[in-house]
Amino acid sequence: RAFSRRQIVDQVRGESYTVTERIVDVQMVSLRKKLGNLGDWVETVRGVGYRFKET
Repeated sequence: RAFSRRQIVDQVRGESYTVTERIVDVQMVSLRKKLGNLGDWVETVRGVGYRFKET
C-alpha cells in the first residue's frame, strides 16, 4: 500500500500542520541515507507518495 505525502504528514505532525510536498521528499531522502542499505526498502510511487518495498 502506498501512502500519500499528505497521509505521512498527518500521521507524523497532525492534520493541522502545513507543509509542501517537497519537504516530505527531502525528508525521505534523509531517511533513506540514515537507513543505509535498508533505505532501498522505501519506494517512491510516482504521483502518489511512498510505500515499503514488497519482498
